Amino acid sequence: MILLDGKRTAADIKEEIALEVKQLKDKGGKTPHLAAVIVGSNGASITYVNAKVKACERVGFESTLIRLPEDISECELLNEIAILNVDHAIDGFIVQLPLPSHIDKQKVLMAVDPNKDVDGFHPTNVGKMALNLPTFISATPFGILELLERYKVETSGKHVVVLGRSHIVGSPMSILLSQKRKVGNATVTMCHSRTKNLKELTLQADIIIAAIGIPEFLKADMVKDNVTVIDVGITRLADSSKKSGFRLVGDVAFAEVAKKAEFITPVPGGVGPMTIAMLLKNTLLACKRKN
Repeated sequence: MILLDGKRTAADIKEEIALEVKQLKDKGGKTPHLAAVIVGSNGASITYVNAKVKACERVGFESTLIRLPEDISECELLNEIAILNVDHAIDGFIVQLPLPSHIDKQKVLMAVDPNKDVDGFHPTNVGKMALNLPTFISATPFGILELLERYKVETSGKHVVVLGRSHIVGSPMSILLSQKRKVGNATVTMCHSRTKNLKELTLQADIIIAAIGIPEFLKADMVKDNVTVIDVGITRLADSSKKSGFRLVGDVAFAEVAKKAEFITPVPGGVGPMTIAMLLKNTLLACKRKN
């Protein structure tokens, strides 16, 4: 069993980005600048955004954090986005999800300039991704592709089963892995809550992408020997034996599935760190395109 170490791979990618940023600066080029908008005081969102700011510092980016109150109106938030869209100093920006219930998430995401949409959520960028045109690929699927490529996991001709059909992970992964690309050319089955013969399908899979949002859902009796498993899920489970009072688990019952896997991602330390690394990579791309 080979562990797909997202933490180490993300660190390698950040070093590569930092070197490229230094070269840009040495040539008198613009320093990449990422902005993040966060609405309210969701603890997980604040932690995640702060990690992004620290990552920007590490690779030599400039960063801007815009914190807005929970009760901001939708109109006011859209105005903040409009300002970022025309700010030439900002190469890319993200609006951290989730948003308060009184704000239409889709309206907000569609308001972001596609050329600055480093999250890859705008319909223009999703459409380009689906057509295999140059664009921003959303950070989590982008990170999964990068992990598979760097660990030389063969995807061509393989049967991939994707558990989950979200617009953030499941749906784009099913499209990307079926495309004619270096990490692609697979036959993909996308499963979801209405799939009736789920276990039958996962037992056929050479590669499983688990993004279903149910802790430890994928068990050993659902996979064949030498399977590759990418675990996208992360859930806090109460655990009195831990100092924190909880433990983090993915959508895969890691201890039992790892015994049958050829490649597998851990939780934490697998896909999660790759997401921030690829967000930085998209921001660097946005800066280079603009200049």
